[in-house]
Amino acid sequence: MSTMNMKRILAAGVAAVTMFSLAACGSTAADPNKGHVYFLNSKSEVVDQLQQLAQDYTDQTGVQVDIQTASSGSYEPTLTSELAKSEAPTMFTIAGYDEFAKYQKYLEPLQDTDVYKLLNDEGKTNSHKVGDDAYTLPYAAEWYGIIYNKKIVNEYAKKDYAVIKSDADIKDYDTLKKVVEDMNKHKDDLGIQAAMATPGLDSSPYRFVSHMTRLPLFYEFRDDNTTFTTDLKGTYLKNYKDLFDLEVKNSPTESSMLSSKTYDDITSEFALGDVAFYPNGVWAYTQIKDNNVADEDLGMLPYWMGIDGEDEYGPAGAYDASWAVNKNASDKDKQATLDFIKWMVSSDESKNALSKEMGFSVPFTTFGDDDQPDNPLTKLARSYADEGKKSVTSFPLPSQQWQDDLASALLNYVQGGGQWSDFESAFTNGWKKDWDNNKNVLGMLPESKAFDAQ
Repeated sequence: MSTMNMKRILAAGVAAVTMFSLAACGSTAADPNKGHVYFLNSKSEVVDQLQQLAQDYTDQTGVQVDIQTASSGSYEPTLTSELAKSEAPTMFTIAGYDEFAKYQKYLEPLQDTDVYKLLNDEGKTNSHKVGDDAYTLPYAAEWYGIIYNKKIVNEYAKKDYAVIKSDADIKDYDTLKKVVEDMNKHKDDLGIQAAMATPGLDSSPYRFVSHMTRLPLFYEFRDDNTTFTTDLKGTYLKNYKDLFDLEVKNSPTESSMLSSKTYDDITSEFALGDVAFYPNGVWAYTQIKDNNVADEDLGMLPYWMGIDGEDEYGPAGAYDASWAVNKNASDKDKQATLDFIKWMVSSDESKNALSKEMGFSVPFTTFGDDDQPDNPLTKLARSYADEGKKSVTSFPLPSQQWQDDLASALLNYVQGGGQWSDFESAFTNGWKKDWDNNKNVLGMLPESKAFDAQ
């Protein structure tokens, strides 16, 4: 699951970390005169692959590469501690605007480096910037939209009562709404529990407060030709409400019970073939596969809400995981680090490891169609670019508290204890309040640039 969508639970102190000195002690492969790479990694699930790559790079070049991986939930305190040491990381990961703002003083500008120039256009757009300086290298693109079961939808399309002839006819929100409501009306005949998966509002309602909120935000920014403002009008919150209500009214679960369904419960509804539509991201594939939905039966639609111009965009893109280079490292170590990153995104060995073994869709021009993860949802999301459609940009959100307040307002709304206006207030007023607080705490805000200059 995208890291931007999960609430970080930080340990009170620095948790234990695992150190892999990949130029093994006593090895003659490493040449100290060629510089040193020290990578503080935040993804424990890919340690083995990184260890092999680093050892191979040392064997090939003589450059020592060390990797330290923080234990789960302790990355930020570990990074803070390591950066204060004399032998600090020469590269590390940045996830989200809050980390960028907190550690920006350590970051080397990268816009003039060879490796930055290898980023594709969306990769460059999603690099954290201040003025003309770009400080991060996104390395793992993810997308989210409305996943659907082609087999169920096309079986429905064969019915006399169907409002479409095939799934290819679903090209906008109005058609999607008609299909969802008609499928739900005929759910018994279709052998499904409901048309859409439960819009669960349990302890991790990220699909609604981190993902769906990006759409009204994106299109309001488009209208105002900006990439950031602390003052939102909430222009498209009615469109958000339309899609959310569609999910609530056409799911297997009563609205009063939405907080009782876990992420696993909801994913199972789709994976077992009990529902046809499931708004979520490409990471859901790991739990969908090997159940009742064949890979060839998976489809993905954008998060349509009936907003003018949304047909020009595909699924929303999230580029939360990025590499950064420590500006305080020696020139020799900085160059060694940049060379290592360039090798990571250029060599056949590393490209295969990043995409096929680690499952990353890497936004560099060195990665072709054959250098992508074996994830059909990723392939479907990327296919929109072949039609000339850009991804909806996932602009930064102010805080976890903002998301928590939205989740609370949504739950009160569906359970009858609150009004929709409470959600609108949490969205607009809470946005301003939390960004103002961020400015006081972090000392900076995202830059406001022209939307049409992205």
